[in-house]
Amino acid sequence: MVNVRPPEKLPGNPTRVTLAAGTELVRVHSARRSATAFNGNPADCFYGGGRFDGTALDDYGFLYAGLTVEAAVCETLLRSIPFDPAAGPRLVQRAAVRGRRLSFLRLAADVTVVSLVAGRDLASVAQDAWLVQAEAAEYPFTRAWGHWIRAHTAPWSQGFVWPSKREPADRAAVLFLDRCPAGAVEPAGVPPIDLDTPEGLRRLNAVLAPYHAQVAP
Repeated sequence: MVNVRPPEKLPGNPTRVTLAAGTELVRVHSARRSATAFNGNPADCFYGGGRFDGTALDDYGFLYAGLTVEAAVCETLLRSIPFDPAAGPRLVQRAAVRGRRLSFLRLAADVTVVSLVAGRDLASVAQDAWLVQAEAAEYPFTRAWGHWIRAHTAPWSQGFVWPSKREPADRAAVLFLDRCPAGAVEPAGVPPIDLDTPEGLRRLNAVLAPYHAQVAP
């Protein structure tokens, strides 16, 4: 449904899901940023950025996370990496893990999000699987739709949850700083893993192996 404008109003009632306090979250993020810090830098309206980032048209802080280690790693590091025609492993470039950290978090409060998991969930916001499956070239459109969904689910929606594109059995989520209570995300008490260390690379490759991928030698 790329290049289709959102309708004037919602066709249904968006599905509300509560991510309960204590829900575990996992992030792959820059080691320069605190694991619990929301990204306050709006994406360009047309270039770069993520699926549901804030922009100048709807400027909000955002925090992406996976609900499992696999979702966090796959969503961050396996974007648009094709399979090798010769059946070798997919290679994650060293630059992609340099300065990055795997952190373990949990919710300190209940958070209510819009579910974009099932077909009926997506239909309630006039969308289909494209919204959560589109590749990066179409993120300007998914961001515009995200802003529209936010506007039509204010003030209750504090984020979205959807199936990870690269690990559909697991979930990815985005939380909105302007609608979450202060301190909604806290460390889970598990030490973070710096991915560009020998131990970090070993553990990362163990996660990537079932996806026929590894960090380039």
